[in-house]
Amino acid sequence: MAENDKNKIPSMETFTLQALDKHVDNLLWYQRLGDKAKIDISTITGNPPANTTAQAPLEKGNPVKFTVYSFVPRDLDTSKKQPAIMLIHGGIHSNFGSSANAHIVEEMIDQGYTVIAPDYRGSTGYGPLTWQLIDYGGEEVEDCMYAREWALATYPFIDPGRFGIMGWSHGGMITLLSIFRHPGVYTAAFAGVPVSDLITRQGYHKAGYNDMMAADYHTGVFAWEDPKEYMRRSPAWNVESFDNMPLRIHTNTNDEDVNVLEVKMLIKALKAENKKFEYEIFEDIPGGHVFDRIDTVVGRQIRQKIWDFMARYLK
Repeated sequence: MAENDKNKIPSMETFTLQALDKHVDNLLWYQRLGDKAKIDISTITGNPPANTTAQAPLEKGNPVKFTVYSFVPRDLDTSKKQPAIMLIHGGIHSNFGSSANAHIVEEMIDQGYTVIAPDYRGSTGYGPLTWQLIDYGGEEVEDCMYAREWALATYPFIDPGRFGIMGWSHGGMITLLSIFRHPGVYTAAFAGVPVSDLITRQGYHKAGYNDMMAADYHTGVFAWEDPKEYMRRSPAWNVESFDNMPLRIHTNTNDEDVNVLEVKMLIKALKAENKKFEYEIFEDIPGGHVFDRIDTVVGRQIRQKIWDFMARYLK
């Protein structure tokens, strides 16, 4: 591998197309859910980057700007305290897109939840600098905490004692790290097919994944060079700080992205620490990695388990 291969980033043409796609997708949110929810797309700030390599010279050390989506049910009685859920998008260099999330957000709105969804640092559609600010398992977790604080300040009807958090895959990892690093902040959590151990993950994923993690603008090292840094970013290695808040975990044995062995390691680690939580290992459910996100009969039935779990603590 050439010295600079691991730092390869998309072309400017790609970034331009991603930005255009993001603008179009924002319009689709209003078209799809505008009759059911008051939708806002806001810009807020988080911590300065841990690695300032990606920042422009005049921005070095400045707080990172990122986007937060909010969906408030139109029929919600805002004169009373109401529950909310932080929905964390998955994917590496992905974003909160309507094609993957609109039906899920709609189900949450129909249940009376206000939904907060951050496009944390590293998300796609905001240009090369935001793209290179990725901090997988690092400051992206704090971005979501800032989104929570912003939501409570912006929507005084949200009950901080009934604020849930959930996500799948990368979003499931951020969900877990959020409740492990900030115990007592969220009321209930769901982590679907969560990325759980970055060291194990580097062993079975292709070189491109490892290169992304080790890029100079990211961690700057491979797992074999600094395993402790990868452990710090991995939920399975940080379960001791879990405070036994309501938590449910899903995984699927035919997951083609987050191998079930990663999630089983997380489950074993939680059990070894005598932690209380719910989990379900599904056997070869069609859909693989997205088995309980796709809009199938089985997917909706499994999601109902998630909604029933969250309602026990948020309703």
